[in-house]
Amino acid sequence: MSDLHMSSAKVVLVGNPNVGKSVVFNALTGAYTTVSNYPGTSVEVSHGHCNLSDRRYEILDTPGMYSMMPITEEERVARRILLTEDPHAVVHVIDARNIERMLPMTLQLIEAGLPVILVINILDEAERLGMQLDLNLLQENLGIPVIGAVMKRKVGLDELRQAITTYASVPYKPFVYALDLEQDIEKIIQSIHGEYRLSRRAMSLLIMQKDDDIQDLAVEKESESDYRELLETTREISFRRRADLHLQISLERRKVCKQMLDGVVTQTLAEKEPFSEKLSSWMMNPVTGAPILMLVVYFGLYKFVGGFGAGTLVDFLEGKIFENYINPPVVNFFETYLSTEWLFELIAGEYGVWTLGIRYAVALVLPIVGTFFLVFSLLEDTGYFPRLALLVDRLFKRIGLSGRAVIPIVLGFGCDTMATLVTRTLETKRERIIATMLLALAIPCSAQLGVILGLLSSSPDALFVWTVFLIMCFLLIGFLAAKVLPGESPVFYMEIPPLRFPQLRNVLVKTLTRMQSYFVEILPLFLVASVVLWAGKMTGTLQNVIGVFSPIVTAIGLPVEVTTAFVFGFFRRDFGAAGLYDLQSSGVLNVAQLTVAAVTLTLFVPCVAQFLVMLKERGVKVSVIIFVFVTVLAFSSGWFLNKFLLATGFLA
Repeated sequence: MSDLHMSSAKVVLVGNPNVGKSVVFNALTGAYTTVSNYPGTSVEVSHGHCNLSDRRYEILDTPGMYSMMPITEEERVARRILLTEDPHAVVHVIDARNIERMLPMTLQLIEAGLPVILVINILDEAERLGMQLDLNLLQENLGIPVIGAVMKRKVGLDELRQAITTYASVPYKPFVYALDLEQDIEKIIQSIHGEYRLSRRAMSLLIMQKDDDIQDLAVEKESESDYRELLETTREISFRRRADLHLQISLERRKVCKQMLDGVVTQTLAEKEPFSEKLSSWMMNPVTGAPILMLVVYFGLYKFVGGFGAGTLVDFLEGKIFENYINPPVVNFFETYLSTEWLFELIAGEYGVWTLGIRYAVALVLPIVGTFFLVFSLLEDTGYFPRLALLVDRLFKRIGLSGRAVIPIVLGFGCDTMATLVTRTLETKRERIIATMLLALAIPCSAQLGVILGLLSSSPDALFVWTVFLIMCFLLIGFLAAKVLPGESPVFYMEIPPLRFPQLRNVLVKTLTRMQSYFVEILPLFLVASVVLWAGKMTGTLQNVIGVFSPIVTAIGLPVEVTTAFVFGFFRRDFGAAGLYDLQSSGVLNVAQLTVAAVTLTLFVPCVAQFLVMLKERGVKVSVIIFVFVTVLAFSSGWFLNKFLLATGFLA
């Protein structure tokens, strides 16, 4: 198996976010990876295999990139593959509707001497807009295979397979720019002596633009004297062109693109604007977009996840199935056959593996996670999230973020750990830190959100207080962070996919895949947490920890029993929320106390998994500062809210 894997020819899929790379990947390999109708999904590289004409190919689906000059970490990952791998073919997937804007990257790939196949996807949407493309002429102009496709319907798949199998030679074709720019490119080419994956022309352009990764590569590949010569030449050119270098290179590429597309694209009379286009415009308009967002939140999160998931499904599974049919015989069995007290407590006691670990994971958390992921998959398949990004961009700019940050923020409502990883798609270090902090502070994950919605749904006033308080914390802390943290404001740019009806199979597969992945992740953590809590109870450590935190919990007006929920919350946010569910069911908390507890627990420290990812992504210093800040702010907010509710009697 390993020999076969080693002999596989590599096919690398590249392109802008949201042009259908993952759909092409699935079509070629027959494998399933999450296919999302918004940018930022491919956080890491997906690998798959396929057999074409008795030859085995390894297919790599890379994160989205806009050019060979990377800005985000995602683009660096994709470009690094092109710098280090020796691909049989590089399949550049572009959106037919935006061909003029995306073709400059095709030029860069060809210029780099890579074996490029151009797949012009989403042709059906382009034709609806009245665009007609002469792909044969474009293929002749570029000198590479050009394939028209509608990959969601497998149109163009056979042609792509054939192009991959018959690709024999790389038709390297440098495109001619303005004379003064060509002279400077030639100077740097003459100073390059090492061997690189990319052509010397492509390397010279990237070096001229002071690409850090390429400069580091040059240090490695060039001799000391050759590198000094290269550096001196580059400095002279960069200084002389310091005002307009990037702009001129971009303008020259656009000029070449217009030449390549001359006679290729013709515009005919477009079809009458469909309702989907009108709805798309409404979603991005602040006047109509805000009410649409409210409807999505109300019916998607409040009614379906909070009402049906955390209410109906949890009541059925936990209240009827487990309480009436599963728990009694299981507990009786262990009482009969486990005579040792410590062993019974480990399995079926208050913090037992069965009582706490399995019951919480299966009966309380899984139905909530499932309903959330179903709503999430429906929304992302329609293409709603990029429109939401444009809607909130102006507001997000006030808190140091761009509309692009809506992707990790929304993903945080599914899983904050995954969302923290996705912050690497943001443009600046400052933006990544602010997004990480806000995820740790004010974004509840799906399971925690579902349980809290279920707890507060019976009291609309309590739910209103919780919602408004969290939004105020989110905006206030974001605004202050934007003022305090140094750095440049981000530039927002995002592809807008077509607004479509979601595909049922895609939605169901994504939902089930995410549920499975989530359950595989949380069940061991719940079991470990129950064992740790059991050990803490048996040794008295848990009581000591509770004793330390109890004065803080009582200071914000909560019963001492709630301390356990906060201890649970450190293991997992949903674990702590489920602890509140038990306390509320037993009548320990009134409405005001439940609201204070829900707010404080939501703002409380991130769970262990999220904190570990924060350490990996942001480093020890930033992560510890966020951890301490969030903890202090959570209990301070709880204290303030408790005093406010007592003074006003609002939830009395």
